[in-house]
Amino acid sequence: MIDAYEYNPIDWDKLTTDKTIVGFINKASDGLAPPYSCSGNETEIRLCKALWKRHAVARELYQTRRAMAKTLGLKWGAYHLARPGNPIDQANNFIDFADPAPDDLIALDIEDNDPEKWMSLEDAEEFVRHIQRRTGRYPILYTNGSTAQHIADNRGKYPLLSRLPLWYARYKPEIDMHFPKGNWETYALWQFVAQANCNARSCPYRVPGTPIDIDVNVAAMNADELRKAWPFGNLLEEPEPLIANVPLPTSRETALALNEQEATSNDTPTLAYAPAPQTGPLAALESALINGKHAPLPPPQPVATTTSVALAKVLEPVDAATPVKLAEPVEIAEASAVIEPAVIKSAGPVVVADAVSVSSSGNGVLGRIGSYLASLRQAVANWAFGGAEASENDATVPGKTELP
Repeated sequence: MIDAYEYNPIDWDKLTTDKTIVGFINKASDGLAPPYSCSGNETEIRLCKALWKRHAVARELYQTRRAMAKTLGLKWGAYHLARPGNPIDQANNFIDFADPAPDDLIALDIEDNDPEKWMSLEDAEEFVRHIQRRTGRYPILYTNGSTAQHIADNRGKYPLLSRLPLWYARYKPEIDMHFPKGNWETYALWQFVAQANCNARSCPYRVPGTPIDIDVNVAAMNADELRKAWPFGNLLEEPEPLIANVPLPTSRETALALNEQEATSNDTPTLAYAPAPQTGPLAALESALINGKHAPLPPPQPVATTTSVALAKVLEPVDAATPVKLAEPVEIAEASAVIEPAVIKSAGPVVVADAVSVSSSGNGVLGRIGSYLASLRQAVANWAFGGAEASENDATVPGKTELP
């Protein structure tokens, strides 16, 4: 396949002797269309008229070549040379100029990633989108290796350009490691011969009936396959991600519904969510400090409190009929049991330890309040002092010197 512009002379009789030539792609529009009316000083008017004359001649030559190529059984294509300027206007100029038939290949030519000289890649995205809106299909992308690699490396930023069939420009005998294979698996067309690597005596491949400044392209398929693939009007499949996908967060209700559905259809283990209410003394304190409200008290939990008291070792009864009265509950050493305040009848002495434990179950109102304050004190100490409760005899607090 060859591609040409208006200054390439073509000998059609000789060209058709090369049966490896399947298609002919011709330059169509170039940037923006020239102004419809000329104004200004004499020099500006002469330049404006010259641009209009060139535009009209190029379009006439384009139409003639298309008719000739199709008559000779060649596939036809057109490309737009992208320049700085409004991408929508350039897309309209291209379609109006080329007037592509449904089986004509259309291409966007971005010579380099230099927005000062050529269309920016951001504008190229808009150009491609507008072409699709007007024609119902996509162009292929002509560009060099460095620009193709930049698009491949930033395919999230260029979702259309990165999925266009690639017309790859590289004037070397191989592409090998230079091809951006992370995004494109292969090229649609490879422009491998141009005036840059041809002279009067040698050229990688010289097409009969064409000068040395003609561009020659190859496809990674045979002639019949190329005719069938022409005009490459669809986007390529998105490449497989190189890393595992990270699932997006799912709401609790959605997850429970999905798990219930899966549980009824198979024996796959499902995910369950357990409620985690924020209760306890620390939550109550936090709510009081932040919201000015008191959180509900936690459920009462019996908390034993002990105090050491000194009692006589032996409590002698007056007689066997006179009970021993204890003013406080005491723990009998031998039985390890708590004796509540009561009247104990004993025929003999009651032996207790030197220091016995006075125990309270904490189930009463005062016991609950005491338990709550004790647990709150411990929670505040853990929260404020990093888990270490301050000793009453310490002059400084370990690890912190002030409350947060």
